[in-house]
Amino acid sequence: MGTSLLIAAAVFVFAVGTAVNGCTPSDRAALIAFKAALHEPYLGIFKSWTGNDCCNKWYGVSCDPITKRVADINLRGESEDPIFQKAHRTGYMNGSISPAICKLNRLSSVIIADWKGISGIIPPCISSLPFLRILDLIGNQISGQIPFDIGKLSRLTVLNVADNRITGRMPRSIADLSSLMHLDLRNNLISGTIPQNFGKLRMLSRALLSGNRIYGPIPYTISYIYRLSDLDLSLNRISGPVPESLGKMAVLATLNLDGNKISGKLPATLMNSSISILNLSRNAIEGNIPDVFGPRSYFMMMDLSYNNLRGAIPKSIASASYIGHLDLSHNHLCGAIPAGSWFDHLEATSFVNNDCLCGKPLKSC
Repeated sequence: MGTSLLIAAAVFVFAVGTAVNGCTPSDRAALIAFKAALHEPYLGIFKSWTGNDCCNKWYGVSCDPITKRVADINLRGESEDPIFQKAHRTGYMNGSISPAICKLNRLSSVIIADWKGISGIIPPCISSLPFLRILDLIGNQISGQIPFDIGKLSRLTVLNVADNRITGRMPRSIADLSSLMHLDLRNNLISGTIPQNFGKLRMLSRALLSGNRIYGPIPYTISYIYRLSDLDLSLNRISGPVPESLGKMAVLATLNLDGNKISGKLPATLMNSSISILNLSRNAIEGNIPDVFGPRSYFMMMDLSYNNLRGAIPKSIASASYIGHLDLSHNHLCGAIPAGSWFDHLEATSFVNNDCLCGKPLKSC
């Protein structure tokens, strides 16, 4: 082998070795640009972001062991990491999320959570990260809208932007997130209606949308999400009736619809279902409480307070297998409170401010 070939082979081996042993220069440059848009004054978490190898002991950064491409950014402002315990405080960071993060095109997870002061928008280019599985930006001051083409993230399993200042509507493309299991949009300023095609999210197990400005009806298509176990639409401006199909969902265990403008009658299906936490308080639900309780009725909590329910408390409620916390206060109920073993622990506050209820724990009939 000639000298020139030996030199070429040596350069090739050196280049391959460099690529495998350290992070790529482009990934390092993207991280440096990402860091430049943020200011973390108390903990010094970015002090470790030095040297050429961003895969080696850069706080919150991890890489694919084979390709050495940056795979995860995990920066949590509330953690039991020694860096927090040593400082005796939770984290605070301001600034914004730089679009440079989108140059890290092998990212699997982006967790930039609970820093309290990070503002600006979600970079729209985040939708172009084809391997992204987790996007968790909870607990900041992020504003603007959810990227309109978020649905391109076909591998995304977790979308959490709770406790921010997100505005605008839920993009229709959110229903294209075919792998999504956990959706948390709580406590933002999101308005508009729930997309009618929301039921396409067949892998979804938790949909937490409380504390926004969402209005309009509950789409009946939600009942198509057969894995859904937790649905929280509380503290919005949702109107119309509760779809009776929600009570027929196989694994729905928690249904929180309190603090809306929901009207119509109480679906009988909800009283005899898999739901164990049911909160429909502070709405405009009317009519009677359906007399359909039975052994399948198991409620850790059932709150129907502050509605327009009338008539008697159904006698079948005594045949429920369990009711832990019950609140029927501030309605127009009348008649004797049924006797039942699990009624013994209930206090008068569960029944006050009705038209003419009587019996234990209220005054005798």
